[in-house]
Amino acid sequence: MALAAGAAACSAPSDGGKDGDGGASGSVVIGVASEPDTLSPLLGYGKDGNSKIFDGLLARDTDLELRPALATALPEITDGGRTYTYTLRDGVKFSDGEPLTADDVVYTYRTVLDEKTNNTARSELDAIETVRASGDDTVVFTLKYPYAPFAARTVLPIVPEHIAGEQNPNTGDFNTEPVGTGPYVLTNWSKGEKLAFEANPHYWGGKPAVKSFTMAVVPDDNVRATRLRSGDLDGAVLPPNLAATFEKDDGRRTYRARSYDFRAVTLPTAGKVTGDRAIRRALDAAVDRRAMVDKILDGAGRPAYGPLPVDDPWYERGVERPHDLAKAKRILDEAGWKPGSGGVRAKDGQRASFTLYYPSGDKVRQDHALAYASDAKKAGIEVKVEGATWEVIEPRMKTDAVLAGLGSVGDPDFGLYTLLHSSLAGDGFNNMAHYDNPAVDQALDTGRRSQDPEKRAAAYDRIQQALVDDPGYTFLTHIDHLYVLADRWDGLTTQLEPHEHGFASGPWWNIEDWQPKK
Repeated sequence: MALAAGAAACSAPSDGGKDGDGGASGSVVIGVASEPDTLSPLLGYGKDGNSKIFDGLLARDTDLELRPALATALPEITDGGRTYTYTLRDGVKFSDGEPLTADDVVYTYRTVLDEKTNNTARSELDAIETVRASGDDTVVFTLKYPYAPFAARTVLPIVPEHIAGEQNPNTGDFNTEPVGTGPYVLTNWSKGEKLAFEANPHYWGGKPAVKSFTMAVVPDDNVRATRLRSGDLDGAVLPPNLAATFEKDDGRRTYRARSYDFRAVTLPTAGKVTGDRAIRRALDAAVDRRAMVDKILDGAGRPAYGPLPVDDPWYERGVERPHDLAKAKRILDEAGWKPGSGGVRAKDGQRASFTLYYPSGDKVRQDHALAYASDAKKAGIEVKVEGATWEVIEPRMKTDAVLAGLGSVGDPDFGLYTLLHSSLAGDGFNNMAHYDNPAVDQALDTGRRSQDPEKRAAAYDRIQQALVDDPGYTFLTHIDHLYVLADRWDGLTTQLEPHEHGFASGPWWNIEDWQPKK
C-alpha cells in the first residue's frame, strides 16, 4: 500500500525493432501507481503468487486453478487433511546458479512463521504445525487442524537459505537485492522511480521472449496516461476515465480484469463519532453505491455490500442495502443524534463530525471519499476529507476513518480473517477498522477450521449478515482493473484479481509467456 513519493523518467519503451530471435524487440516498460516496500517473501512480498523473481511450490493459471510450479505435482494429502507432501522438480536453480532444495522451502516457511519476522501475513499460515524436509526433494507440512484451502497458500515464494539465512530477515540486503528461481532477476531498483528486470539465465521454465521489462513508478494517474500517450510507456494501469481516452487508439488495447478489490471506509470503534453503531449504520444506508459505480468508475465495477463481490459463490444473497436516506435519518433520530448548527447533527455535545483520510494522488479514492462525504452530509454527518501519505495515515488508523482498498481472491478465509478478526486489530494494515465482534470472530474461526462445506458456508453467511447490523466499514464499490498496452504481443490475459494489482497482477502476470505478434 506504500505510495511512491513522485514520478521520474525511466528508460523509454522499445521501438519495435527486430532482434536476433526474429521477434519484436524484447523490452517492455509499464507504468504502475506504487511500488512494494520490500521484495522479500519473508516479509510478505508475492505471498499470493505472480512474483516474477520467485516461484512457489504451486502457482495459479489464468482461471486461478492451482498448478505445479517448483513442485512436480499438486500435493499428496493424507491423515484426514492434516498432512501435505510435495515433491520438488529436478534441476531447479536460483538465479545465482545454486540448486533449490527442500531445506530452502523449510527455511522460507519457518522464517515467515517466526514471530521475530515482521510479516503481517503470518496469520494466513496459522494452520501449519510443522514443516520438514524428507531428503533433498520432499517437503512435508503437518497441520494443526484440517484447513481446506491450504494448498492455495503454498504459492508462497521460496527464498534461498544460503543467502537469506545469513541475514536478518527484517533488515538484510535481501529485501532489496532478492535472489529467486523465477523467470526474471531484478537488475536495478531506484526507489520511487523504477524497478528493472532481465530474464533469469537459470530459469527452469525456458527462455522468455520478453528479455527485459521495467516497472515505472508513476503515482499520478494523469501523468501515467500522458506518458503512455507520448510513447514513453508501453503500458499502464489507469482509472476508468483515463483508460476510456485510449478506446479509439488502434495501436493500443485495453484489458479489463474483474477483481475482489473493494473500496471501503474504515469506521474505527475507538473514534468519538464512528464508535457509535448508529452512526455506522446510518452511513451504510446513506451511501449511494450505484452512483459511485456509474459516475466514478464509469460502470467499471459493482456496488459493494461487503468484502465479497456480489457474483462470488460465497456471497450471501439478501445483504444488499439500497440507498435509503430516510432510513439513515431515522436511525440517527432514534439514537439521539439531533439536527444542529450548520446541518450537522449532535448528541450530548458531540458533533457528528469526523475526518476521512485517503492516500494523496489516488484520484479514484479521492472521488470515493468526496462522494461519501456528500452522501453523509445529506444525513447530517460531517465528513472532512483529507489527502495524506501513508506515513501520516497509518498512525491515525485506530481512531480516524480511512478510504481503504483491500480484497483477496480465492477462499473467503483469505480476505475476511485479516479484515475482521479482532486479534489482528492494529497489526499493520490488517483489521484497519479495529473491528471487534465476538460472534464474527467465532464464525471466522469456524470457517477457517471446518472441513464441512456447509458449515463453512453458514459461517461466512453469518459474518456477512453481522456486517449489516454492526458495520465496521462502509463498503462502497468493487472495482474492475483497467490496463492499456501497446498491441504488439500475443499471449496476454487477465485473471480475477486481488486488491494488489499493477505490480503483481495485470495482463503481465504471465509476461514470461508472451510472444511477439507475427
